[in-house]
Amino acid sequence: MNEKPLSKRQQEILQFTRGYMEENGRPPTIREIGKAVKINSTSVVNYNLGKLEEKGYLSRDHDVSRGLRLTDKAAEVANGVGHALNKAAEAVRDVVQDFVRVPVWGDIGASASPLPTFGDFNLLARDEENDVIVPTNMLKGKPDQLYALRVRGDSMIDAMVNDGDTVIMQPQYEARNGEMVAVYLKDDTSATLKRFYAEDGRVRLQPANPALKPIYVDPEEVRIQGKVVLVIRQPN
Repeated sequence: MNEKPLSKRQQEILQFTRGYMEENGRPPTIREIGKAVKINSTSVVNYNLGKLEEKGYLSRDHDVSRGLRLTDKAAEVANGVGHALNKAAEAVRDVVQDFVRVPVWGDIGASASPLPTFGDFNLLARDEENDVIVPTNMLKGKPDQLYALRVRGDSMIDAMVNDGDTVIMQPQYEARNGEMVAVYLKDDTSATLKRFYAEDGRVRLQPANPALKPIYVDPEEVRIQGKVVLVIRQPN
């Protein structure tokens, strides 16, 4: 007949008892066990100790307050629980490592007229509460170099970038035709999000909205700040 597995509470009692004995060189009292595993009733602790004794995990001297002795069987169970906890911790670490925090630098204009900025972007002092959490398998490039911008405007709606969305940017200072980039316009001291096209003697910053016209600028007035690698939709 198969032995009934230990309950969660019984496993906790074994784990605590073993750890207590390793640290203090003596077994705990019933009250100490109850406090450690959050059992208020000493009779409930006694009941579970009795079950553990029946199953061969410990022996008890009922005439003394610290009369517990763990058997070799208990040590095997404690080691198994510890191994399971270590495996669970490893799994949690693996999940955490599969995500990256991307700092939000500020706003970027996707409108008919670029948003005015101070410096290169309307930057914010980094507040980690504003960071965007992104799965690493959705990203290209080096995650530690990425940054995020909040989109303001609707000039890129046909590229599935809407007002209030967040774009994840890969820093770069050159662009290929057709890439969606963050561009700083020196003459207007403003930044905008558009598709980049280098034409004869000029740069065309093309919106993805048929209701809006492209922006034409001198190449010397354009400074590429980064390329869009991911769009995060604003929750509805």
